[in-house]
Amino acid sequence: MTEQDSTQVLIIGAGLMGSAAAHQLAVRGTEVTVVERDTAASEHGSSHGSARIFRYAYPDPFYTRLVDQARGRYDELERLAGQQLITPGGALDFGTLRDPRHLAGVLDEVGIDHELLPASAAAERWPGINFDTEVLWQPGGGVIDAESTVRAQLRLATDAGARLIERWEAASIRRDGTSYVVTSTTGATIRAAQVVIAAGAWLSKLLVETELPSAFIDRLPQAVVTQENAYHFPYRDAADIGEPKPGAPTSWPTFIHKSERILTYSLPGGRDANFRGQKLAEFLGGTPITDGSTQTGEIDPANRERIIDYVREQVPGLVPEPYAETTCLFTMLPEEDFLLDAAEGLVIASPCSGHGAKFAPLLGEFIAELVFGATAHPRFAVTSPAWAVTR
Repeated sequence: MTEQDSTQVLIIGAGLMGSAAAHQLAVRGTEVTVVERDTAASEHGSSHGSARIFRYAYPDPFYTRLVDQARGRYDELERLAGQQLITPGGALDFGTLRDPRHLAGVLDEVGIDHELLPASAAAERWPGINFDTEVLWQPGGGVIDAESTVRAQLRLATDAGARLIERWEAASIRRDGTSYVVTSTTGATIRAAQVVIAAGAWLSKLLVETELPSAFIDRLPQAVVTQENAYHFPYRDAADIGEPKPGAPTSWPTFIHKSERILTYSLPGGRDANFRGQKLAEFLGGTPITDGSTQTGEIDPANRERIIDYVREQVPGLVPEPYAETTCLFTMLPEEDFLLDAAEGLVIASPCSGHGAKFAPLLGEFIAELVFGATAHPRFAVTSPAWAVTR
């Protein structure tokens, strides 16, 4: 590449959010180039694999309403792509700190189908899990295939004229007149009228080499990147083993359990687990790192033992011996909110905080609107009250 390479909008990052933005911009007739430091939906980023939770339950009605909108966008994406991206199976929430009764009230307010069950009734329905409180059941929950979603969005984007360049790592973003010059780690450059930064765990590192208005930079929240651990445990019941037929629900639901002792989440592992078992992890039980480039990919032995003990005590339907394990990256912002804002032709899109996957197609629309000049939603802007604690 030479500096003569140019595009109207350059998107940095081909994960869930970058691919969603590329799709939404390309179908609107915008000239789009997407660059990715590795490969699309890379295992080294936050958008790989086939297993992410789709759920409606949030303590804040704002996010539950957003999930409701996002489900419609996923339905449309599945129609356009001609493939299933969310496998049904339902979702459970329980534990004293999860407060299922409050979550049920939020779902009532928004109008989402659900049941609030006594622990005994839930145990009869899902005997493989031990429940310590009332249980919230959301039949509309399921499992998102993150990698397939990325590839579907990129396919639709490139079909509409977008360009994808893999193994092109952005190192700096500099203003040059009315446009920007983005330089890669190899010295290659691309000129763009506007730039969307959807770099996930590499966001903070890239922003150091990005020319942003000082007033904007001073208000940016500090992202905390962690390397998390996840494990796959086999089902005890042989009937639970095997790839589900297309369109059929998973044999187990997803669940979130939040107690004074531990916060865990679990979901059918899909292709990631060869359809043999359940993915289970401790939320924010990993190790803080500087950014994505400092990840080691090494499992924390103490965390492994803690999760094995948890499975032994809390999930008798699983064999407490992980047959596969992996690490992944979370990029957390205060209050677990998202950051979607723009300044002088630069859009920063970090809708992560460990729960962004379920919103991807909808957030792609939000990012496209920022490119076209819309004002950021107050909840996601750098002026959000949530960021005040980090300034």
